Amino acid sequence: MASTSTALLTDHYELTMLQAALAGGTAHRRSVFELFGRRLPEGRRYGVVAGVGRALDAIEAFSFDDDVLAALDGVVDAPTLEWLSGYRFSGNVWGYPEGEAYFAHSPLVIVEASFAEAVVLETVLLSIYNHDSAIASAASRMTFAAGGRPCIEMGSRRTHEKAAVAAARAAYVAGFDTTSNLAARDRYGVPTAGTSAHSFTLLHDTEEEAFRAQVTSLGTGTTLLVDTYDVTEAVRLGVEVAGTGLGAVRLDSGDLAVLAEQVRAQLDELGATGTHIVVTSDLDEYAIAALAAAPVDAYGVGTQLVTGSGHPTCGFVYKLVARENDDGVLQSVAKKSVDKISVGGRKYALRRLTRGVAQAEVVGIGTPAANDGDDRELLVPLVRDGEVVGREPLEAARERHRRSRAELPPAAQQMSRGEPVIPTVFEGDAH
Repeated sequence: MASTSTALLTDHYELTMLQAALAGGTAHRRSVFELFGRRLPEGRRYGVVAGVGRALDAIEAFSFDDDVLAALDGVVDAPTLEWLSGYRFSGNVWGYPEGEAYFAHSPLVIVEASFAEAVVLETVLLSIYNHDSAIASAASRMTFAAGGRPCIEMGSRRTHEKAAVAAARAAYVAGFDTTSNLAARDRYGVPTAGTSAHSFTLLHDTEEEAFRAQVTSLGTGTTLLVDTYDVTEAVRLGVEVAGTGLGAVRLDSGDLAVLAEQVRAQLDELGATGTHIVVTSDLDEYAIAALAAAPVDAYGVGTQLVTGSGHPTCGFVYKLVARENDDGVLQSVAKKSVDKISVGGRKYALRRLTRGVAQAEVVGIGTPAANDGDDRELLVPLVRDGEVVGREPLEAARERHRRSRAELPPAAQQMSRGEPVIPTVFEGDAH
């Protein structure tokens, strides 16, 4: 049976750094690592944190069993393998909870442990956060554009099979109602939906036969795909077969706005006034926004969602920001290269509000000033002394996203490219 460890979801250099630090006597220095983005993806006004629950699972499963150690033979030396054989993360992790909005330099994850324990988590944490947050950020823009109409995630066939499951989860956090992916339903409880594709219609001798087979099996509340041949004739047949209680029709090609108007008028004329119209076909947030005035009841989104709608990664990095010196004192450290500057020190993070509307992302070092009631603390404990304490139901993350997004200034709803809707303000020595 294959190992369930996540320890090989890492880069070679993480373990060679570990080997050198163990040999040099610095591996056990108390250290603070921070996961953050130096900027939002170009043109984006806010980002969404996702993957927190998956990251906690990965930390718990990060261990070096016999199979993993065998795979590392020749990568690191025997003393390092011996140390890894007893690895269990025993430090603390703080972070933004799942579903929260984030901005430039938001300290999304803070890992406090020995250098050895913390450095080896870098790659797996970045993999999860960069992917899931990119999907959630795109999904949030799409659900904003949908204006309360349901969105269906259906991009499994457009990405890696494992990424598809994570994408469905992240999209649900950011407001999508359902997914087509059954693994996401099984693993994370994301509701699923789906009926048929064009192949089902083409399987039958006539479209009417296909519709009758589907309605007989799935009931009149099903969704019929009506653009295999002639849309007008298919809508007529659909109502004839299912009656005026037909659940929905789906449009997957053509000028969706024009077709939706025509189909709505036809359905109403046939008495199917309660039949919904679902549209698919390479939608993104811009296409969804363009359909705002059309009589569309739900959107199915695939390729653009699972690829982050132009931004498949968030550009997050994982940097050492403080470490113990020879005197046992924790001191700030930071990278100083011109275009990749990091800010040293263990951070705090607040969302500054005025009458419930976000004004700034406040990042500082040390102890924040007394809260006047307008600052919302953003960091929560995720792992304490190696034990996960921050796990929560996915519905909690989904509700948090709804609240966090509602705090943002109105400009957050604009689909045009722009600057972040709130600035990041550094306090104290954090600049």
